[in-house]
Amino acid sequence: MSIEALLFDKDGTLFLFEATWEAWAHAVLMRLTDNDPERARVIGADIGFDTDAGRFHPASVVIAGTPEEVVAQLRRHVAYSDAALETLLNEEAAIAPQVEAVALAPFLTDLRRRGLKIGVATNDAERPARAHLDAAGVTGLFDFISGYDSGHGVKPAPGPCLAFAAATGLAPERVAMVGDSLHDLRAGRAAGMRTIAVLTGIAGADELAPFADIVLDDISHIPAWLDNGQT
Repeated sequence: MSIEALLFDKDGTLFLFEATWEAWAHAVLMRLTDNDPERARVIGADIGFDTDAGRFHPASVVIAGTPEEVVAQLRRHVAYSDAALETLLNEEAAIAPQVEAVALAPFLTDLRRRGLKIGVATNDAERPARAHLDAAGVTGLFDFISGYDSGHGVKPAPGPCLAFAAATGLAPERVAMVGDSLHDLRAGRAAGMRTIAVLTGIAGADELAPFADIVLDDISHIPAWLDNGQT
């Protein structure tokens, strides 16, 4: 059955994960600790971020978790309310540097010319997600944008995927979920979609392959996969 729509994860898929979220983690930790490197090191370790190396652990809650899940880790270290912490995280996320995995505007425009519906389902909040897409000049190319707070649930549950299928009027089996994490692929599989893994996040091919119909270096290879009959 041919693919008529693509649902993309955002971080690690449309944008390179490390370039955005390592800078975000540093900025958040400095704000929370009043620029105290020792406290930042301790708090960073609790969310899976090594402040000395400037790198995330593959199991970090930041990689596939929601802001609420990150807040749950951080609240043990700082005297902030949950609401204040979430606001701080979203503020820093909205201004975090973005590096496109490929040149997004021409890539997404080509997908639209092929007649494909396209969407974004991220476990980030919707407001910073839209800010990132706005900065890349591509928001208007999407038929659907969902964050963890958009009312469709969060990955790896299938809710965001099923909401995209419903919004586009397509059966899930005509949609492919594209992502860099197991959360993305499990959500797609649970929704009855095809799944495309990309290697522009933290996870490697061996981890992703059991849950993916295809593993690609990055999203730029998707058109060739479609042209080759999705094999």
